[in-house]
Amino acid sequence: MERASFFSPQAGRLIEAPRHSAARFAIGDVVRHRHFGFRGVVFDIDPVFANSEEWYEAIPIEVRPRREQPFYHLFAENDEGSYIAYVSQQNLIADAEGGPVDHPQLAGLFEPFAGGRYRLRRALRH
Repeated sequence: MERASFFSPQAGRLIEAPRHSAARFAIGDVVRHRHFGFRGVVFDIDPVFANSEEWYEAIPIEVRPRREQPFYHLFAENDEGSYIAYVSQQNLIADAEGGPVDHPQLAGLFEPFAGGRYRLRRALRH
């Protein structure tokens, strides 16, 4: 399999990844964590795990996700508030029917919730 590399600020190093990767979700999709139930909006996607080793090792081994899959950066919310989450593809399910997500940073990147998802603001699109 042909590989490429990119620099990850979270990991502080170059990350090796397949040249082609299949992400199940797109920027602006609303998702829910399969086990913890929090919801979020995808705002960035890494083709493979690209965070720090400390972050990865802190996950209990029995629930630790595979590294070789897309990982999603989310504007997330739960009953306690909003935050940024980093979640593996295997732990996410679509949640467009759940309605909009309440996160203070959404308005900076996205237009209002419509049609089950968020669209990037016009000025941020290519």
